[in-house]
Amino acid sequence: MHWLTLLLLAPLLGALLIAGLPGRNPLLIRRAAIATSLITLLVAVGLWFLFDPTAREFQLAESIVWNQRLGTSYALGIDGISYPMVVLATLLSLIALLASAAIDHHVKGYYLLMLVLESAMLGVFMARDWALFYVFWELTLIPLFFLINRWGGRNCQGAALNFVLYTMGGSVFMLISLLLLFDAVPGHSFSMEAIAAAGRTMPEQTQIWIFLGLLVGFGVKMPVFPLHGWLPLAHVEAPSPVSILLSGILLKMGAYGLIRAASTLPAAVMALQTLLMVLALIGLVYGGLLAWRQTDLKAMIAYSSLSHMSVLLLGIAALNVAGLTGSVMQMVAHGLVAGATFLLIGLLYQRTHTRDVNQYSSLIRVAPRFAFFTTLAFIAAVSLPGTAGFIAELHVLVGGFQQWQWWIAVLSLGVLISAAYGVRTVGRLFTGPVRPGMQQVDDLHLPESLAAGVLLAAVVLIGLFPAPLLDIIRLPVTDLAALFTGGGR
Repeated sequence: MHWLTLLLLAPLLGALLIAGLPGRNPLLIRRAAIATSLITLLVAVGLWFLFDPTAREFQLAESIVWNQRLGTSYALGIDGISYPMVVLATLLSLIALLASAAIDHHVKGYYLLMLVLESAMLGVFMARDWALFYVFWELTLIPLFFLINRWGGRNCQGAALNFVLYTMGGSVFMLISLLLLFDAVPGHSFSMEAIAAAGRTMPEQTQIWIFLGLLVGFGVKMPVFPLHGWLPLAHVEAPSPVSILLSGILLKMGAYGLIRAASTLPAAVMALQTLLMVLALIGLVYGGLLAWRQTDLKAMIAYSSLSHMSVLLLGIAALNVAGLTGSVMQMVAHGLVAGATFLLIGLLYQRTHTRDVNQYSSLIRVAPRFAFFTTLAFIAAVSLPGTAGFIAELHVLVGGFQQWQWWIAVLSLGVLISAAYGVRTVGRLFTGPVRPGMQQVDDLHLPESLAAGVLLAAVVLIGLFPAPLLDIIRLPVTDLAALFTGGGR
């Protein structure tokens, strides 16, 4: 069985099915999209039984040469870094579709684009050919542009254009770097294995210039300070289900690409280690301070994402097992937390038509389930012990201290800032007298509670029992860290 091809094609087949359904039956279209995404999730989770965490090579690999002269191939595979992201992408895609009940115009186009986006995201994490990776990377832009532009807020057109221009601008630098790597491969191939072998033999100065191009390309999507300008506007104007994918998965694509770039150009990463650390610490504090100043809940979560992704960058910059383990754990933890937070804030906005935190108060009296899940989501965002974020940030803290000693105290400052705006927001939402207009807010319905409960249960489960996930990522992270100590393969 070509399991990865099946996983990749399942959302596309669902999109084709929806394209043939009558547009006058939105309920049938919605059910078809949800069923397709559920099947995709089940296939992704089922790969757990085929995945061997003790194997160093990429698993379930498939490869078909497309063009021998161009060195391109249809090559798929997963390892301990990519497989958790595949499961996360399928899970958040299903949650986003479940949260899309409020979409009431151009329903067919919306669900079709969401499934195409899911397939493109999966392709990014499973591709083992840089040309194929780049095709999927760019393919995510098309559905995202239309999803933000057609179903977003009042300034949706500007947000969509801003997002696409930023990402395409970064992609130009990425493409140039990939072509330089392609030219260095004997026989000219875009295979990730061949390019990694060639890249590691390049002179350090050449590696640095190529890595800087990849850093810009992946840093825009991640985002890395100061390439984050598109982030708040896109998050605020995008429909909430799209924000779930934007923050939960699309940002992780940049981090995933940066990890693969680091394994290809290790000398460059070691030479630029201090620069990466400085950018991470600036983004950590800067994003937290901007989040603390926001009154719009979606803008606050968007800026907090900059802070949390800077923690991830700091782990990569540490170049040791603890830091890199924390980075991969942070990809999963932040994806779950951001997905849950945008889900809850979006559902709250549908009921109240406001995202201004000052307009809320004492919702615990009228919407206790909202209060419980939202409080748990913000606790998880602060990375308190017992949550997945704590495991991730603890690894980054240990790895950073091994590398830079007391400079890593800035990470603690970022955590304190996160705690400040998290506790403040919970206080504003759920204490004080009930404001006029908030007395009749509907509480979470059963499907909505189930969606939020699944994400937050995963956050707590990983926080209490991280060993299964740590076992999956241990070998690829150990091999990656060995590249920076001279013992890599």
